[in-house]
Amino acid sequence: MFKTFRRMSKSSIGTVIIVLVGLMILAGFAIGDLQGLGGGARLNSTTLAKVGSLELTDQDASSAMQRRLAQVREQNPEATYATIAADFDPLMANLIDERSLRAFAEQQGFVISKRLVDAEIAQLPGVRGLNGQVSQDSYNAFLARQRMTDAELRTLVTASLLERLLVTPAASSPQISVGVATPYASMLLEQREGQVAFVPLSLFAAGLNPTDAQLQQYYQSVRSRYMVPEQRVLKIAEIGPDQVNVAATPQEIEAYYKSRQADYAARDIRSLSQAVVPDQKVAAGIAQRARAGQAFAQAAAPAGLGADDVALGDQTRADFADVAGDAVAAQAFSAQQGAIIGPVQSSLGWHVIKVDSVKTQSGKTLAQARDEIAAAISKEKQQSALGTLVDRVQDAIDDGANFDQAAKAANLTVVTTPLVTATGASRTDAAYKLPETLVPALKSGFELAPTDDPVIEQLGDDGRFALVAPAQVVSAAPAPLASIRDQVRRDWITKTASDQAMALAKSIGAKASGKTSLADAVKASGRQLPPIGPMRARRIQLTQGGEQVPAPLRALFSTASGKTQVGALQEAPGFFIVKVDKIIPGNALNQPGLISSVQKEFQQPLAQEYGDQFLAAVRESVKVRRNEEAIAAAKKRITSGE
Repeated sequence: MFKTFRRMSKSSIGTVIIVLVGLMILAGFAIGDLQGLGGGARLNSTTLAKVGSLELTDQDASSAMQRRLAQVREQNPEATYATIAADFDPLMANLIDERSLRAFAEQQGFVISKRLVDAEIAQLPGVRGLNGQVSQDSYNAFLARQRMTDAELRTLVTASLLERLLVTPAASSPQISVGVATPYASMLLEQREGQVAFVPLSLFAAGLNPTDAQLQQYYQSVRSRYMVPEQRVLKIAEIGPDQVNVAATPQEIEAYYKSRQADYAARDIRSLSQAVVPDQKVAAGIAQRARAGQAFAQAAAPAGLGADDVALGDQTRADFADVAGDAVAAQAFSAQQGAIIGPVQSSLGWHVIKVDSVKTQSGKTLAQARDEIAAAISKEKQQSALGTLVDRVQDAIDDGANFDQAAKAANLTVVTTPLVTATGASRTDAAYKLPETLVPALKSGFELAPTDDPVIEQLGDDGRFALVAPAQVVSAAPAPLASIRDQVRRDWITKTASDQAMALAKSIGAKASGKTSLADAVKASGRQLPPIGPMRARRIQLTQGGEQVPAPLRALFSTASGKTQVGALQEAPGFFIVKVDKIIPGNALNQPGLISSVQKEFQQPLAQEYGDQFLAAVRESVKVRRNEEAIAAAKKRITSGE
């Protein structure tokens, strides 16, 4: 709703603070246009901005764009710096505002402690290891995945905390008066009437047939539109179970069985209930009630124990000893079924135990366990052999071997792909599909430089690996005209027809902007256009339609009475001409509910405006100086991939 007000009234109620959320960028504020402050010494060519005593360097911008590209590539593996060129300016604003807050906090003696930063880092997704704990290894792995140093991450987390502690309070709970909200509510009730005409592209596309010279000229003017992403020929050698031939020997099976006789022998299994309490008298009371015939759970209930607390289920002696200790387990496994044992003391407290049932689990002979043992030994040997093979291949690479030498020495089978993109698709062979098992190797294959050593990539959780290296790299470049001639021809026809249709629509719009009716202007064009349609709506319909509001309806409410507006239609290729015939003002005085709704709608944008103004004051306080020449050079260098 607020966007509609901004478009129609061009009020000065602030621009929106855009908060960029993600693992790559943990804090930032896109806050309109930053005004460079003059004066002071000239900044050097590698310093993009000076914020108080802090500098923003060319390397800082490069690192931020590199992290942004890595983030985008998670969804679009073929993305390049050109793809994210539009992100450069917002990222620059983020970096300057981050330094502005840090400089302001330092200026005011507002300190973010290391302990607070550590606590924030510990909450980031991906920092904890598989055991759910933060360790130095898990933290280092997180930093490696994000391509960040510890200092860079701490800087971003500090900025996020400063935003939360300084900016958020300044923007909290803004109040909008009825007097401010009422005119906007009345605007929502405004009604407009008009007409719309349509100029379709198909009217001009028929009969267009470009010459070779026209196609060549058009292609040269829009070559970047036909960019083919980087392609590579990859060499991949899988290292898996097929590369190691191992099997359990009879001697190994027999030795395994003997070393684990307790696992294969007959076992005494007992279903137990147990209550553990710190006081001997309480334990004695439980035992007395249980021996008197009460169900064990009922006997333990006065001590605050529930049925789930006392039921242990089936236990072996070893299992129960791990829980209760050897002395308690010895008594429990020497008693008869139904017996109540205890109170017995251990380091845990006083135990009362009931033997609910006793059964014997038959063991397995060597012959019965042979297949099971053979599978276990083979798997263990296979994992060990694979580890040894991977180490041998890595050692060869470390000693200077190239891909072919390392693969040959390890007797690995090499798969060579055709030219493929980062998605694994081949532009020259539409039927080609990289085997699913090798897909994880794509990422490394496209990250390696042609001169880098080959790398070993884990293919999955089943112990398979792959040696991977690029064999050929074809940089991103426009596709040759000959290979996309039909597509370029279609695009030329569309562009030419669009230019002609737009020229006609503008001509009709110019004639109809005044006393001439839209119908007369269309008739004067000499073209047979679709029938003119009437339009009638209230402005509130714009807010109800969200982003799905038709462009002609938006034009109806952004054009003065008696004037016209020309625009493009995406859903039906062509151009529309809207003329506003009548504007009927709205009156919200009799609709207090609508006024209240507008007050609520304004709260969030106004909070964002307050935050915007606070940050503007912070920038003014710390004196931001921008090196526009260096910023432009950095943008050109980074986004062009130079």
